[in-house]
Amino acid sequence: MNSLSELLEEAQTHQVSGWDFSWLGDRVETKPLPWDFADLVDGLARRADTMLDLGTGGGEWLTSLSHRPRVTVATESLHPNVVVARDRLAPLGIDVVEVEGCLDNDDQGPEGARGPRLPFEDHVFGLVVARHESFVAREVARVVSRGGHFATQQVGVDGHREFRALFGVTVHSTDSSFLELFTRQVEVAGMRVDEAAEATQWSTFHDVGALAWFLRMVPWAVPDFSIDGYRSQLESLHKKIGNHGPVTVGLRGLYIVASNN
Repeated sequence: MNSLSELLEEAQTHQVSGWDFSWLGDRVETKPLPWDFADLVDGLARRADTMLDLGTGGGEWLTSLSHRPRVTVATESLHPNVVVARDRLAPLGIDVVEVEGCLDNDDQGPEGARGPRLPFEDHVFGLVVARHESFVAREVARVVSRGGHFATQQVGVDGHREFRALFGVTVHSTDSSFLELFTRQVEVAGMRVDEAAEATQWSTFHDVGALAWFLRMVPWAVPDFSIDGYRSQLESLHKKIGNHGPVTVGLRGLYIVASNN
């Protein structure tokens, strides 16, 4: 095992643009959710002439799909990711539109938010996808064509409770059904939920450097996370992993497929 300093130096200096976790290899093992979201999207994409991918990151997942409609557009709100996504997706003829981010869905309430507005005309996309990206259900309903579909997969809808507990961040208890909340937002927007499910995704971190870099990529998991700011907790976790083995964290996940009739 590398020393704590070496692990944290690597975690601090490795790039965090795009949305590619593959370089960690077997340092992180993730047990997949019990559904195949890419397969769900593939089936919908084969029946759509146009597609919008909300929050494409660096475009990694979008390029991995086995099928994309001839007209596919992506959005992204983080500027460093916009640059990466455009480099990756432009050769495929996919435009990347920089947009303003919205509130996390679990902060929007059951009626959902009313903005920001997506920069597209009404009812122009046969399929809208939001994979691990917050969305405004009313805006999704506005841009999905009549008879079109919306598909979303969300992970961490429980506020990343187990990550926060690892670092001693106050975790507020809740009895909320996140699937119920998201479903309500979609239905209030006028779409019909065709299928949905929720489950827990388990991720196992074999060293503290992999965990630290992961949290740099998703800093909202632990509010105000930085390696320097949480160094004492990282040191404790490094010792724990050395003495007792890897750390496993659970994240609540869900998916919804809805139609706009």
